[in-house]
Amino acid sequence: MTLRDDYLQYPNRRYGMDHDFFEWSILQQRDPIVWPNGAKIAIWVSYALEFFPLDQPAKPFKAPGGMVTPYPDLRHFTTRDYGNRVGIQRIWKVLAKHGITASAAVNSVVAQRYPYLINKINDRGDEIIAHGVDMGKVHYGGMDDADEAALVEEAVSVLRGVSGQPVTGWWSPGKSESWNTLNHAANNGIEYVCDWVNDDMPYEIKSPNGNLLTAMPHTEEIWDRTILMDKKHNEEEWVEQIQDAFTIFYNETDRYGGRIMSIVLTPYLAGMHYRIKYLDEALGWIMDHDHVWAATGAQILEAFNKQS
Repeated sequence: MTLRDDYLQYPNRRYGMDHDFFEWSILQQRDPIVWPNGAKIAIWVSYALEFFPLDQPAKPFKAPGGMVTPYPDLRHFTTRDYGNRVGIQRIWKVLAKHGITASAAVNSVVAQRYPYLINKINDRGDEIIAHGVDMGKVHYGGMDDADEAALVEEAVSVLRGVSGQPVTGWWSPGKSESWNTLNHAANNGIEYVCDWVNDDMPYEIKSPNGNLLTAMPHTEEIWDRTILMDKKHNEEEWVEQIQDAFTIFYNETDRYGGRIMSIVLTPYLAGMHYRIKYLDEALGWIMDHDHVWAATGAQILEAFNKQS
């Protein structure tokens, strides 16, 4: 059988990705970045202050950390509350010990219910990232567009009103987006998003309506949730993986320029009494290195944009 001449011709084949959100590129071929004061590594620590409703919907999915047993799942509900009341205090103490300014991803419901947390974040000089309304209101393909627009607007406006911060970062609950989430984020003055985890450095990402944002490298690989809960590694392994990641980034800077290391923390995990010493160990080890800059996502993006 003879094939048609056009059999192996693909009209949509092109260099890069099969979508228009961003241009495909190789990290090692990009122009090098120089961080303030000649730092090699920008350490971006972020922690999540989340509210999980007892009646959290099971569809389309439950965001990680959601209720597990039948209603009312008081055991998991109160564990999450422990993180916001007790665990975060230990994390703040460790961050202060090592002189680390961080980013706080906050559900707007948390900001409304617990103004103490917002005041403490502001007192520390930490940045607030919009993290949706609560962990029961996820963003997903096929949801009503007007409903999603209202959720994004509510999350961002409440956080700005309560905190007085500009709030320029967005992290969707469960890191889940619809096709239009970037539209709504941009329409509400968001400058960077944390949902895309496919790079080690920031890159330009375009919303469907043409607005430009930045995808920040908000990694999942050494997130305490990924290591300790999903992969069920122990705390010593978590510290080792943080150190291994830092070492690779640190060594790459000699050839490729400044790098970003993202460390994501969950207060009801890393802030537990038997785990906090491991966070202290990991961050102390990192900050003992020369040429390390601990900064918020907004600060890192500002320095990056001055060179890109």
